[in-house]
Amino acid sequence: MKILYGVQATGNGHISRARAMGKYLANAGVQVDYLFSGRPADQLFDMQQFGDYQVKRGLNFVTQAGTVNYWQTLRQASVQTLWQDVKTLDCSSYDLVLTDFEPITAHAAKQQKKRSVALGHQYAFLHKIPMEHANLVTHLMFRHFAPAQTQLGLHWHHFNQPILPPIIDEAEHNADTEANKVLVYLPFEDQQQVIGLLKPLTEFQFCLYGPGLTKAAIGHIHTHPPALHAFKADLARCSHVLSNAGFELISEALQLQKHIMVKPLRGQMEQQSNALALQQLKLASRTDSLSTGIIAKWLNEKQRHGTVNYPNVASAICNWLLQDTPGDVNTLSKTLWS
Repeated sequence: MKILYGVQATGNGHISRARAMGKYLANAGVQVDYLFSGRPADQLFDMQQFGDYQVKRGLNFVTQAGTVNYWQTLRQASVQTLWQDVKTLDCSSYDLVLTDFEPITAHAAKQQKKRSVALGHQYAFLHKIPMEHANLVTHLMFRHFAPAQTQLGLHWHHFNQPILPPIIDEAEHNADTEANKVLVYLPFEDQQQVIGLLKPLTEFQFCLYGPGLTKAAIGHIHTHPPALHAFKADLARCSHVLSNAGFELISEALQLQKHIMVKPLRGQMEQQSNALALQQLKLASRTDSLSTGIIAKWLNEKQRHGTVNYPNVASAICNWLLQDTPGDVNTLSKTLWS
């Protein structure tokens, strides 16, 4: 079997899911060609697993100081380049096009009438799940941004809908948890402002990852540029996770039973809805603004949130894809949640 796998590279979560899926597809002997879009090639890191992959411009949201800037997003978008990439992408040699909210592969498969499957958190929003600030524009975006013949939506709970548990690229670290170690990942915030908020909290050790940072120690704050293995190791060892409300990191932190607080990206309906879902499920704390006091109060909370234990979804989806006649999504969903 030969698969073209399109991955939205604007966030590391999509890539993390592709890492998990890629391991099982490779073990099954599937030939996979990867296409990433939404981030320049020189900003991708630890990509050896994906072999000779393609990188396209795609589409990306521009953020400034924790807020989506729609004007800059429109100014920097190149729809002409996007559609040229769609028209020139040849899917004829593939048995299946798999897309994780990646628009070029999705629309190329649609135009060429190639069998296509979409998987990702965004496809859960095609169902009745907790949503905040949803409107017609967001509905159309989730439905048409990267369409496919079959959609496999992922979420932290099924909400009585045919969606699947998260795909988790589990770290192979068995380190003991350190009670005062905090992982901080707020890539859409001003990193120097974040450092300023953390400085007074000297009783905790902070591992801060973010764009523009270098590996350094500022007292009890250890800064790091984006990385894979070091980040996974710190995630395994930490007791607390402070992050924006992206899906994949929170999924991994929930599986590892970390104490979590999210600050959703303003103007980003998906992150705000994620934060709402975490509140309703009693799995994490939420804040819509950051201050030293808010962070300190969360770090010193005695009450813990609920816990989860998700199955191996990547393996199950791989097996499902490789069946001669894959079963319906409802059956797959019920099997995984059971």
